[in-house]
Amino acid sequence: MIKAPGLRIFVVEDDEWYREFISYILSLNPAHEVKSFASGKDLFKSLNENPDVVTVDYLLPDTDGVSLIKQLKEQNPEIETLVISQQEKVDKAVELLKLGIYDYFVKSDDIKEKLLNAINNIAKNKELKSRLYKLEEEVKHKYSFQNTIIGNSPPVLKIFSLMEKASGADLPVLITGETGTGKEVVAKAIHYNSKRRQAPLIIVNMTTIPKELAESELFGHEKGAFTGAIASRPGKFELADKGTIFLDEIGEMDLQIQAKLLRVLQEKEFVRVGGTKTITSDCRIITATNKNLLEEVRKGRFREDLYYRIYGLPIELPPLRHRENDIVLLSLYFLHNFCLENKMSEKTLSSDARKKLLSYSFPGNVRELKSIIELSALLCPDNEITASGVQLNPQQNISSILDEEKTLDDYIQQILKYYLNKYDDNIQLVSQKLNLGKSTIYKMIKENKAFFEGHK
Repeated sequence: MIKAPGLRIFVVEDDEWYREFISYILSLNPAHEVKSFASGKDLFKSLNENPDVVTVDYLLPDTDGVSLIKQLKEQNPEIETLVISQQEKVDKAVELLKLGIYDYFVKSDDIKEKLLNAINNIAKNKELKSRLYKLEEEVKHKYSFQNTIIGNSPPVLKIFSLMEKASGADLPVLITGETGTGKEVVAKAIHYNSKRRQAPLIIVNMTTIPKELAESELFGHEKGAFTGAIASRPGKFELADKGTIFLDEIGEMDLQIQAKLLRVLQEKEFVRVGGTKTITSDCRIITATNKNLLEEVRKGRFREDLYYRIYGLPIELPPLRHRENDIVLLSLYFLHNFCLENKMSEKTLSSDARKKLLSYSFPGNVRELKSIIELSALLCPDNEITASGVQLNPQQNISSILDEEKTLDDYIQQILKYYLNKYDDNIQLVSQKLNLGKSTIYKMIKENKAFFEGHK
């Protein structure tokens, strides 16, 4: 149950007895702060005290209800106003309601009950608005760009700039990047920082929808449209009206559905499966994929016209191996959160553990790093996680190195750095493992000091 908060209420009434009567009724709730005024002029002298509610006699010695309400709304449109009149004038009541008053009452025997009900409802609405504001602030903080992507490397700073542009403009966004780079959280941040943030964000992962159900899932269906359609059901585009729809892994979408999607994006309307009624949807579209869509277009697996329709503002998320400066920062962030959420004592990473993480290329990107850190924290018996407590997949690491096009010298340096970290800078052991002379290793380290920083 919502507990109604106390309100600051101003009573404007020229009849002294009735002014005290209304003030008495409202003061029955000790949580309310009630002040009374005999004229509109006196009211506006104290308006800087920001009342929540003003009750106004329609006929005052210095003004009338319409003029007072207009002036009141101009100065502070957030104030709720209740007009109390000696006579029941429907035309005036309608005029005042159009101006934005909360309610209109006639001075009658049941005024006490009506007035208290109205004040109680206003108080509950105020509490609801306060809760909504707090929730919006929490969401805004949670999905602030800096809280969405942790890092300060140049690639991340570029992403922040693009996300800000995407949030301020109502156009399609195409997010690309490897699995685990954070495409969904970027989409959420864009939505919750955009003008559509109070409307729904509908997330659809195309890999989880069977081909034969995709049209129904996206655009809805009517009762009896197919076997099992026992009731009408709105689709994701219908649910996303006024908000945002995020189509993840759009590269997996069937060509027939691509054609239907293209029409929806062009016309902003569609028909449910088995239906005849045209439904409109004003929603923004954000898409994501880990595929090269231009290559998919070239191979005939993705429509070229749809590609250019969803392209809008492209945001390419860099793999974690291209954000080396952020690896330790992210590791400490995940470690702190994991310990906090699981009520564990704070843990840290030793220098050799950090060095080991920096030697790994993270084919699973940020998602993999988070899993590695959380497992390390769980298994670590002490407050410091050492290199031996960080479980990596060396075979996967070496194969992922070859995903990048580099010179042979660059590959040799990266492999050497990996083995130096793996065997704790034991030059003798690394020399044996790589069948490489110790003098050659020392020479490579000396000639590439910046790359081998921390190694002797």
